[in-house]
Amino acid sequence: MLPPALHWVLSARDSRHGQELRLAPQPPLLPAADTAAHASAPARLWVDTTRRFQRLEGFGGAFTEAAATTWLKLSALRREAFLRACFDTQHGHGYTLCRVHMNSCDFALGNYAHVETEGDLALDSFNIDRDRQALLPMIQAAQRVAEESGNALKLLVSPWSPPAWMKDTGRMNDGGRLLPECRAAWAQCFVRFIRAYEAEGVPVWGVSVQNEPEARQRWDSCLYTAEEERDFVRDHLGPALHGAGLGHVRVVVWDHNRDAMVERASVIYGDAEAAKYIWGTGFHWYVEDHFDHVQLVHDAWPDKQLLFTEGCQEGGPHWGRWELAERYARSMINDLNRWTVGWIDWNLLLDEQGGPNHVGNFCSAPFLAVPAEDGLHPQSSYAAIGHFARFVPPGAERVLCAATREALECTAFANPDGSVAVVVLNRSEHDIAFSLAIDGVSHATDLPAHAIATYVQAPCVRTA
Repeated sequence: MLPPALHWVLSARDSRHGQELRLAPQPPLLPAADTAAHASAPARLWVDTTRRFQRLEGFGGAFTEAAATTWLKLSALRREAFLRACFDTQHGHGYTLCRVHMNSCDFALGNYAHVETEGDLALDSFNIDRDRQALLPMIQAAQRVAEESGNALKLLVSPWSPPAWMKDTGRMNDGGRLLPECRAAWAQCFVRFIRAYEAEGVPVWGVSVQNEPEARQRWDSCLYTAEEERDFVRDHLGPALHGAGLGHVRVVVWDHNRDAMVERASVIYGDAEAAKYIWGTGFHWYVEDHFDHVQLVHDAWPDKQLLFTEGCQEGGPHWGRWELAERYARSMINDLNRWTVGWIDWNLLLDEQGGPNHVGNFCSAPFLAVPAEDGLHPQSSYAAIGHFARFVPPGAERVLCAATREALECTAFANPDGSVAVVVLNRSEHDIAFSLAIDGVSHATDLPAHAIATYVQAPCVRTA
């Protein structure tokens, strides 16, 4: 077999020859003639595809009312271009794993619930009319593009708050807790929502119990102790899903930051009756990094999955800032290297202000739109996600990968088609020359300062 050339794409902070580098194809790298040169290289990155770990579910972002209403303000041409950039495998990222809010979140145009009638424990007034205005049209359009690429869209549903009347505060914002007498009805809301989306041709892959259950936010939020979340899954949500024939819908707990995920998992997984309903733990990246906690949860409960469910750059849109790309790439590399099976960004699209957001909690997104000008502008975070999503499809397996320099942050995957993808991040101020060896075949390369590269080795070609 002839050792294949290594194809690679590059994104970097600094332009070259006056051109911005974003997922820019580079000249292929030929295998080194002297294989012994790898051992003497000043920096080395080594991949062994015989050592395999978790299988990936995919990458994606969140459908929010903010994203959907912004998308609908664009021309038909721009809307289609956005969908292709995100969901098309030939001309975009090929997203397959996405999230949507049940009831309102901060990135909605205001508070709303699918059961607004106070005291309606029978859920007779349940409806998803609000979602039909913007959310569902966007999701259905994304489904169409994904299916044209041969992919099925997996959708994770997360609530930010139950209806106000189901809470002890009587408000969707500012925390509060689910009333004990409303727990059974709230569990049935999950069932109704899943069935309603199915009727619209949108199947639900999974649900999380509560977005950020330890955060009392000035926007839609609801507090659960670890014990309350455990008991709700065990006594209400799990039985409700199974009783409705929805046992295939994955249940994700925590859905909050890495800082307390070990403690939360310990309480919930410590109850075998609750744990039997749970697919895995979801987590976010806000506050401190705590990548080690992701590994700890896997080590303690290797039969449960890990899923990154939300991350974004807070505090406004951050137009054109390279730092976003490095934050994304660093998190993705570290989370994936610690058994995470999927990575879901926050808003797929926002306007030029980083909204709309009904409490002014503006943030960045991989695409920012200026509807008045029919403008659609990818940010550096879009390129960073692309270094993974474009080259590591669902079903890929993480493989053993290590570098001799800490500045070369890396991860690698064996893809279903037999190709191998290696993602490398250099956050240092210096270019780094290194030798990249995949299953003993080495290539010499150079990664600029503040840059991300993805190297792809196609399957070996057999000679006669």
